[in-house]
Amino acid sequence: MAISAKRWLMALLVAAAALGTGAGCARQKSAADEVYVKPGDHDKYYAFLSGGHSGQVYVYGIPSGRLLNEIPVFSPYARTGYGFDEETKKMMAGYTWGDAHHPAISETNGQYDGRWLFINDMPHARLARINLSSFLTEEITGPIPNVSGLHTFLLTPNTEYALAASRFSAPMPLGTYQPIDSYAKTFDGVIAAMKIDPKSGHMSLDYEIKTPPIDLDISAAGKGASEGWAFFTSYNTELSYTDMEVGASQHDQDFVVAVNWKAAAQAALEGKYTMVGGAKVIDPAKTPGIIYFLPTPKSPHGVDVTPDGKYIVASSKLSPTVTVHSFDNMMNAIRKKDFDGSWRGTPVVRYKSTMVAEVPVGLGPLHTQFDDKGYAYTTLFVDSAVVKWQLGSWKVLDKIPVTYNPGHLAVVGGDTTKPEGKYLLAMNKITKDRFLGVGPDFPTIAQLVDITGQKMRLLLDFPTMGEPHYGQIIAADKLKPLRLFDLAKSSAPGVVHSEQEAGITRNGNKVEVKMVAIRSHFKPDNIEVNQGDEVTFHVTNTEQDENIAHGFALDFTNLDIEVAPGETKTVVWKADKPGVYPFYCSNFCSALHQEMQGYLAVRPRK
Repeated sequence: MAISAKRWLMALLVAAAALGTGAGCARQKSAADEVYVKPGDHDKYYAFLSGGHSGQVYVYGIPSGRLLNEIPVFSPYARTGYGFDEETKKMMAGYTWGDAHHPAISETNGQYDGRWLFINDMPHARLARINLSSFLTEEITGPIPNVSGLHTFLLTPNTEYALAASRFSAPMPLGTYQPIDSYAKTFDGVIAAMKIDPKSGHMSLDYEIKTPPIDLDISAAGKGASEGWAFFTSYNTELSYTDMEVGASQHDQDFVVAVNWKAAAQAALEGKYTMVGGAKVIDPAKTPGIIYFLPTPKSPHGVDVTPDGKYIVASSKLSPTVTVHSFDNMMNAIRKKDFDGSWRGTPVVRYKSTMVAEVPVGLGPLHTQFDDKGYAYTTLFVDSAVVKWQLGSWKVLDKIPVTYNPGHLAVVGGDTTKPEGKYLLAMNKITKDRFLGVGPDFPTIAQLVDITGQKMRLLLDFPTMGEPHYGQIIAADKLKPLRLFDLAKSSAPGVVHSEQEAGITRNGNKVEVKMVAIRSHFKPDNIEVNQGDEVTFHVTNTEQDENIAHGFALDFTNLDIEVAPGETKTVVWKADKPGVYPFYCSNFCSALHQEMQGYLAVRPRK
């Protein structure tokens, strides 16, 4: 039977509609759809971004860009009382600020394992370790001997070491005076190897390597083919110490410093070091095989190692290229002693022997990350863009503008042996017009980019706290966040497990208060001391329900702490002035939160 033209047309329209909504013709999601996490759902990834001179670490959900947490590290934090209680005050060792730069998640077999996050404090040459179960800072080292300006560090692929390097060269040991104009003769750089306990994560100094007085910038660990090595960019081979903008930008090439950290550890075991400032310092000029210089154009900033460990990629601030060194070629050159002589006792490997590509990426390349499909992504600070290029062919494939002046970027798992090619996060230095005005100090900006297709696609802008020098992104299912502290297992100083254990004791002019905080009261809630007493408060939150934190705030003082369920915190206060001081729960906890209060009376001296 013949079918009318009208019926044919209707059939075609129905078929077209079916194809348009079916799997055979999937519509690309909008950017809004890609980043939307509906109420009650969770993000798929955590992003840990440094907070720069805020001294802290900030945690964001990806892809939503939602700020989830601020982890206090190097600066006091009034919301939780970090830096006010005795334990965190001791960790901070008298410093009240830090400049947090490069977070690094602990690794096992070259993969993020979700146990700890390490981060450096540049001006005070310290490293901190954050527990990624409690999201609390557990350890801050003292200033590392001989290191001046700890700008960069890396973790080895099984978190055996953190290798930390000095940005500023200085006379050794630190505290030694030398005239500044003797810089080239009496100043040195340092790479310090902090050994990490595999169970506790505790850091201790193993050895240091002395370098010429160059500025060590960014670092990356060897992995796979290059495991056992570490790589640091450097600038100022001119050995300039004044007017650095000009003085340190003269040479066409500076160096990537290749460090055989396993050979250095063996040299330290064999006693091939000199004690300087309390550290075992290895002089590579006297201990061959520890470090080599790879010439690299010009004032390189970022250095990154491909997931298979075969290539070392250096981004040159003052050259429109990314330089790719072959690790195999480097090892062959070292075996053959294919050197362009030495510089200050360290071999300089011939550039053409290691370099396999100079990728013309654009202006101001700073940092590179990799995906799981053989592509690399490099930020271009001057061009305000991210460029995509291919490993092996070394061809530029795509470029996406970002706003404005990106520094570092992070790909999911981007520093591991198995990155995930889903998202790229560009951490931009300047904001300009992207958000509502908040005064002359504009918020910094992160931009989330979809890298699943041939072309990169901008998905999201979100403001970031502080200045994120760098960040790392990990799949959420690799972390197991603690829900509360197990009070029964607590051995914290002054802990009490029930109200029956609470109380006040006196020893001369020292008063110890063991206090319980529980909905909706303190015990004891009336305390009397004498003027001049030193009062130690051990406050235990005996709740064992999730998310019921209590505060302890003492009016007209600097005491205010937050105590999580099952946690005990200790604060010390000198009762200098007589009077009556109310205290209260400063963290909303229940319908009778307002009633959770008490009084501390200070009797005047007789």
